[in-house]
Amino acid sequence: MMFIKRLGIAAALMAATATSIAAQYPAGPVKMIVPFGAGGITDIIARQLAQKMGQVLDETIVVENKAGAGGAIGAYQLSIAKPDGYTVFLGTVGTQVVNRLIMKELNYNPDEFVPVGMISGSPYVAAIRSTLGPKTMEEFVAFAKEKPGQLNFGSAGVGSSPQLGVELLKLTAGIDMVHVPFKSGGEAVNATAGDQTDLVMDAIPVVMPHVRSGKLIPLALAAENRSPAAPDVPTTAEAGQAEVKISSWNALYVPAGTPDDVVAVLQKALRKALADENFQKTLNNQGTEVYTGSESEYNRFITEERSKWERIVKEANISIQQ
Repeated sequence: MMFIKRLGIAAALMAATATSIAAQYPAGPVKMIVPFGAGGITDIIARQLAQKMGQVLDETIVVENKAGAGGAIGAYQLSIAKPDGYTVFLGTVGTQVVNRLIMKELNYNPDEFVPVGMISGSPYVAAIRSTLGPKTMEEFVAFAKEKPGQLNFGSAGVGSSPQLGVELLKLTAGIDMVHVPFKSGGEAVNATAGDQTDLVMDAIPVVMPHVRSGKLIPLALAAENRSPAAPDVPTTAEAGQAEVKISSWNALYVPAGTPDDVVAVLQKALRKALADENFQKTLNNQGTEVYTGSESEYNRFITEERSKWERIVKEANISIQQ
């Protein structure tokens, strides 16, 4: 009986300690892991979100880039982080959905990550180097069909959403191109702008500066409607590739075992940041849709993404060996 009583006291003390920690959270800087290098859309969103959430929490949020292996390196860092709320993670379609479909061994389990909420979605622009020759999607598809396996495309890495977007285009257009993985979308876009690769697909804020400089030619926006941030770029439907619709989405996660009270603090801060009019305006102006951060929104979205990309990965035969 005494032993049971002591266990009860110990459990009560642990619960009280957890409550005390949650009550004063955050009491120091929070680290935000980005699974890709600087300059890509995930990094851009992370830095904007870190600033706004930091203001809400009245605490510094430090962005830390952990690039490589299609985001798996950064995801692994979250999986081994202390579950105290001081390490958060920007997950993507690659880290949360696709890596497990294309990698034989994965050193983290995305299902164990605790979702805080959806953040944003940025539709992709397919663009080619201006020295390639074609000027439209129709011309490019015809050009690529004449050179099977001779053209290449860059992406943020194997399994990243930019690769998936081009793989979907390859599948629907019936063209064959070689994949060249980089550590970030920024590097991949710079490579195409620098004539090192032929095509790239990435978000508006990363691609359009090079379009305006004349180094890239935009072929299509992979979305239902044209974007005010790139009004002259036709949609994929207008360009004859209606099935090609893809965006870079980001959601915020914490490690398994993070106290519920701490998660609740982060959820409240995320929703407040996303609801900020200036934050929304900034992201909308760069061609990014802002989500609400609600639990139902996340659950609906992730279910749809899993179903969608299981089919595409299988049909396009995407694997880590590519």
